[in-house]
Amino acid sequence: MSFGPPSAGFPPVAPPAWTPPSEIEQVLFEAKGRGDWAAYFGALARGRLFFEIDKSGADATPRATCAVFGYDPRVAGGRIWAVYTEGMLPAPEPHRVFDWNYLEWFAKVWAPSDPPMIVVNPGSPCEAFLPSAPPHSASWAQYGQQAPARKHAMRLRTLRVGGPLHGSVAHGLACGALLCVNNGSFWNALAWHGTGYPGERRRLSEWWGITTREEWQYHLRELLACEQRSSVWEFALGLRRTIARDFGGHVDPGYWRQAAANVIRARSDGSIVVSEDGVTKTGPRPESEVEARVEGVQRLIGRITRYEARMRADGVLDENRYVSSVDAWDLGRASKMARWGLGARFGTLREAESAVVQAGRSAALAYKSWQDFSAGYILGRCLHFDDEEFGDWYQDMAEAHRILMSDPGSPWLNIPFR
Repeated sequence: MSFGPPSAGFPPVAPPAWTPPSEIEQVLFEAKGRGDWAAYFGALARGRLFFEIDKSGADATPRATCAVFGYDPRVAGGRIWAVYTEGMLPAPEPHRVFDWNYLEWFAKVWAPSDPPMIVVNPGSPCEAFLPSAPPHSASWAQYGQQAPARKHAMRLRTLRVGGPLHGSVAHGLACGALLCVNNGSFWNALAWHGTGYPGERRRLSEWWGITTREEWQYHLRELLACEQRSSVWEFALGLRRTIARDFGGHVDPGYWRQAAANVIRARSDGSIVVSEDGVTKTGPRPESEVEARVEGVQRLIGRITRYEARMRADGVLDENRYVSSVDAWDLGRASKMARWGLGARFGTLREAESAVVQAGRSAALAYKSWQDFSAGYILGRCLHFDDEEFGDWYQDMAEAHRILMSDPGSPWLNIPFR
């Protein structure tokens, strides 16, 4: 069975030079050129296939599938079900959204009222025409049914076309590269579809409590201002920065703990605050409250030093280096939040680009190198999630760091941090 377009009335035309956007399109293009349909569908079955859905229907019933069918004059009757690999998705539009599934799913859900043809990457050199009705659908659906377990593989993925590779936008996108490597998404995809419109909405709702544009804007502003990371973390790290600057070099953890206690106790004696409303005098804090705060900060300093020791052992931090700030935890997430909001259609492409650039500029002011930035991000993530278990919250990021600091195609090796 041929999976090419119907030939009647369409004389062969030499294809122009074409650069596949990513590795999956490269494999499909080469397999199609050889006429190796087994390799073509084997590759297609391993990845996500995106299709347009009705936005109003998805908003009303998030778990429902509301496919929007297309038109192609090369197909009898013209009706088709267009599907796209990740690198071939069009730029996001406000009212045009996509969902995804695996190859075999399309054969399972097909109904007699659906189009008779599914077209993969329509109009591209790696397109294929799949008869969607049984028994013909069995010839391609079998590849999905026989596909090996689709386990998430941590790796660096880059858009060769359709995503910036250099410049301020690429720099800001690279600030979110740890999460991109961890999640297996394109690090330089600004025109973000992510896990599809319903998936991006669920991500923001379940992890962030974001269900409106206004809530997305609020969280994005907070992240860009580094106001979502703990002020206690930054107090402890800022105190160490001050000690290191004043005395030079290594800061003894014992001295750091004692200095923190001294500062907290000194600040607890009461103070005079001058504001537009006049002069306000605050009284001293109860001793029990002060000592509890001292104990908490000293315990935090212990956690920080143990995480840093582990990061040095794993090559995330160089010897005698320490984390200067956890601002990277907010800025790296801001780089991703900008894109998540676009994928969920809470924001526009222009808004996402502006936020990404701002995240990159702030990162360059706060850190000296990609390695320093990465260590700050990983420490913030671990202080927030890991509770000193050194589990997946730490190990996944340490592995993503290793990939980004070693892969020849990594933005961290090809884009100057400053």
